Amino acid sequence: MNDHNLVDSFSPHTIAVFHHPVLDHEGLPVDDLHSVWITLNNPRELNSYTTDTIKEVILALREASNDRAAVAVVLTGAGTTAFCTGGNTREYAEQYAGRPNEYRQYMRLFNDMVTSILTCDKPVICRVNGMRVGGGQEIGMACDFSIASDLAVFSQAGPKHGSAPDGGSTDFLPLFTGIERAMMSATLCQTWSAHRFYWYGGLTQIVPVLRVDDTWVANPLVVTDRLLDDYGRLILGDPKGAAARDEAKKLIARGTIDLTLLDAAVDDLTTKFLYTMPDCLTKTIESVRKHKLEHWDRNRETNRAWLSLNMMTEANAGFRAFHEGTKERREVDFVKLRQKLARGAMWSEELIREIAPWVSEPLVTK
Repeated sequence: MNDHNLVDSFSPHTIAVFHHPVLDHEGLPVDDLHSVWITLNNPRELNSYTTDTIKEVILALREASNDRAAVAVVLTGAGTTAFCTGGNTREYAEQYAGRPNEYRQYMRLFNDMVTSILTCDKPVICRVNGMRVGGGQEIGMACDFSIASDLAVFSQAGPKHGSAPDGGSTDFLPLFTGIERAMMSATLCQTWSAHRFYWYGGLTQIVPVLRVDDTWVANPLVVTDRLLDDYGRLILGDPKGAAARDEAKKLIARGTIDLTLLDAAVDDLTTKFLYTMPDCLTKTIESVRKHKLEHWDRNRETNRAWLSLNMMTEANAGFRAFHEGTKERREVDFVKLRQKLARGAMWSEELIREIAPWVSEPLVTK
């Protein structure tokens, strides 16, 4: 049989790729079959992807798609803190800020990564081992299934840091949550807990990962035992009050983060795939994916062009502010920016420095 991979072989440096056993109904490994796990391996920077990471993910997905023995692909991140927080802001600030043509080429690679997920010949499971933010949320939603730690959080970051979530979220979020919830997430970068996003339809399953005294404990930071408040508004997954959150943090500090149930849930879903007709499964997945692909294919090139040009203005300011600011202040002075633009200021290096967090007045904390 012919080899249909793009390269003869590659040795990834920013991701890890390995074959994971597929289990039968009795929980025993099946001979000659496996799932392909692709792990974003940059935990020090919350598994944010660099240009090299994107290239390696594309190649790994293509190889997994062509793997005749692969039952499924699992996309995940290293560690227990983050699945992926999106593009690497260090690289954005140092390599792409102010260089729209370079960023346009980068976005070609990013678009190809999303398309590689959406056109993979195997079911793609996102194993959400921690926060899924920005571009991480976008590549996660491109996957066919998402099984998440119930401590994970989900959000966008674009309008807060100089971009728009046009790497997939503006296409996919309305399909998952409805247009008004999508609008809130995309524009205000509203953070959703795993319980809330699961309720909205964004996740296949959530599992507890906190063990305290050998007992699994649901995420203690959010409401998990009540659906509605006294006025009939959704409260499931909302953050608890300050006092309750302090106690929750103490409980988390006492416990350990254990991803055993997360792995078991991923294995269980892969086992379910095992007992289906492979071509029928692939065709069904492709048919359902069309709803995402319709929007993605319609918008990705014009979005790429806009995101590239934006590197001269708001992205130039926002990504540098995030990278060069302090831990407490990584956003530009939004009010000063709006005031200056209203007075007719033009984008320039001087304007960027005027609104940068290291020269703005300190935030007033309550």
